[in-house]
Amino acid sequence: MKIEHLAFNVPDPLNMARWYVEHLGLTVKRRTIEPPYAHFLADDSGTVMLEIYGNTEAPALNFPQVQPPALHLAFLSKDLAADVKRLKAAGATIVADVHTLATGDTFAMLRDPWGLPLQLVDRQSPMI
Repeated sequence: MKIEHLAFNVPDPLNMARWYVEHLGLTVKRRTIEPPYAHFLADDSGTVMLEIYGNTEAPALNFPQVQPPALHLAFLSKDLAADVKRLKAAGATIVADVHTLATGDTFAMLRDPWGLPLQLVDRQSPMI
């Protein structure tokens, strides 16, 4: 089986989806303009999507309380320092600045403006 999307029920889907498009380069594949404002956003491979929506009758995670090791959304980065700086200027906060692991992979951990943990990673060897 192939993963089509991962969904996040959030309180501000319109602004969050816009931020992901503007600052993380995702592309809107489908959206609704009425509640729950579902936005299906694809990465630049076009094979993986996030669904960001706001269903007020369903539970939502309290992202600022979620510890990054428990849940994070990882993006490949070719220039970690520049991407961290750019995303910080766009409202993200730094949880862990750029680190290099024993594998040679480099990563940084941030939170988007709504608190969702984001990992930026530069892999020595692509995993997929």
